[in-house]
Amino acid sequence: MIKMSHAVAAAVLASAGLFAAPALADSGPPKVMVEDERPQVTVVGEGSVSFAPDVMRLNVGVEVRRGTAGEAFTAARGSAAALTQALTRAGVAVKDMRTNELSLGPEYDTYPKVSGYRAAQGVEAVIRDLDAADDIVDAVAAVGEDVRLNGVAFEVSDPRKALAAAREAAFRDAEARARQYARLAGRELGRVVKISEESAAAPPRVMEDRAFAGKASISAGRQEISAVVRVVFALR
Repeated sequence: MIKMSHAVAAAVLASAGLFAAPALADSGPPKVMVEDERPQVTVVGEGSVSFAPDVMRLNVGVEVRRGTAGEAFTAARGSAAALTQALTRAGVAVKDMRTNELSLGPEYDTYPKVSGYRAAQGVEAVIRDLDAADDIVDAVAAVGEDVRLNGVAFEVSDPRKALAAAREAAFRDAEARARQYARLAGRELGRVVKISEESAAAPPRVMEDRAFAGKASISAGRQEISAVVRVVFALR
């Protein structure tokens, strides 16, 4: 009679395939990852549309110099009030005006000797009637020598319609490119697999509006907005 310890007996049974460890009993068949090899084509479409701005942002302000800080600040506030009144009388709504600058500081002949004080106050006015832009600017200039014109910017009040049209143009461009590649590859264009919008490389471009030029000194021109879309199509 042969006597074996429990450890030796377990080793013998395992080598004979009669005993399996619990960890091996739970393991399943190996998982095979198969890459999707269905033919696809990826293209980038670009589209742009031009539109006429309907809003002008006018940046104006007042600037004064006086011997003391109090005198400069009081004079600037008075001129700013006159500027606001002129804008209101010219047709700019109060809700379309906001203060965008308020400053007060010393000026020097030779530092640290103060020669006086400079005070400034600015306002941004939103002009929604572009036909009145010239008259509003004239009204601002008539306020006095303290007035400063700091520039204008044009925009469209609701850019969503123009952007939607640019997206449609970008998708049509992508589809045309994909169809051409499919034909070159001897395939037919299938369904859309994936769409992603990308940032347009260039900012809105301002173009001259010749129909408006010459009728007034201020011209809004036209702007161009672009959209870029990446589309993945299946091929049949």
